[in-house]
Amino acid sequence: MSSPSRTSNLVFLLIGALSVAVVSAVLAIAGVFDSGEDAGSRGARAQAAQPPAASPGGTPTSVADIYEQVSPAVVFVQATSGGQGGSGSGFVISEDGKIVTNQHVIDGATRVSVRFGEEGESIPARVMGDDPSTDIALLKIDPERVEGDLRALELAPGERRLRPGEATIAIGAPFGLAGSVTTGVVSALNRDIRSPNGFGISGVVQTDAAINPGNSGGPLLNAEGQVIGVNSQIATGSGSNSGVGFAVPVSTVREVVPLLERDGEIERPYLGVETGDAPGSAEGALITGVVGGGPAADAGLRPADRIVRVGEAAVDESRDVSAAIADRKPGDRVEIRYLRGGEERTATVRLGERPDEPTPQG
Repeated sequence: MSSPSRTSNLVFLLIGALSVAVVSAVLAIAGVFDSGEDAGSRGARAQAAQPPAASPGGTPTSVADIYEQVSPAVVFVQATSGGQGGSGSGFVISEDGKIVTNQHVIDGATRVSVRFGEEGESIPARVMGDDPSTDIALLKIDPERVEGDLRALELAPGERRLRPGEATIAIGAPFGLAGSVTTGVVSALNRDIRSPNGFGISGVVQTDAAINPGNSGGPLLNAEGQVIGVNSQIATGSGSNSGVGFAVPVSTVREVVPLLERDGEIERPYLGVETGDAPGSAEGALITGVVGGGPAADAGLRPADRIVRVGEAAVDESRDVSAAIADRKPGDRVEIRYLRGGEERTATVRLGERPDEPTPQG
């Protein structure tokens, strides 16, 4: 899987922000700008013709109407550091100038700016905080710098449950072409992807709406124009869309943004194990690796132990361990019930603070 706005040496991955200048050169060589139309005209077009989206109730909704309503709140994000430049997308979440994007779009940047539309002014943006573990970053601009009224996108409500097959709309700046819109459907729910710092992101929305380099940080919308996710990664063998895109869910945005606004970063609890689903029909999470000197190792847990309960939460599969730990804080003590050689045991683990990147496990 890959983030659609950063390059990588791996054939299957495309992670990070792509320079607009470089991309424009590539597009010119490829003959994309050979018809006499400028990039601004193309940027406002859909990348592929798609039928109108439909609301959950079945009422047809014009993609063009939704685009007209929400596109003024979608921005082109430019990040620079040490003479190097990269770009991605973002979207306004409050009328006082807060903008959500991907952490990997602004990672390491010394200067960040945003632009509304193809011809808009470049507006300086301050990084209020970022969380590589969820690939979310929060920016802040001066709303007085924005021409006209600053619009904010609506986040889909928590009780609004997605279903595979529902219409999706992605808006962003693929290949630097700001204001591009594509449509598709929710292909699957609750996917797991790797964050920029190597930890897992769960609950991810999979879509077949075309997502390409530069779409990173832009919104994935439902047929009501509400944000259901932040476009973050693609599965690719060629460096561009192959019909499999992934968006960090809006529930994660709701959780992370207030913490970034308050603290600028998030301290996450750390157990120090890697787990997989138990084999066959057995319940629980099989420990496949334990970090030496980590919290779990200090409590006596070993590879091949099968975790069946974390605190009061039953563990039916591997992701249940992460979910049970996520609600706690570094320094909390948690009782872990596990099976070793058919015997049920209990260990009390004092959770640590998640490191910047995964630690080798034995």
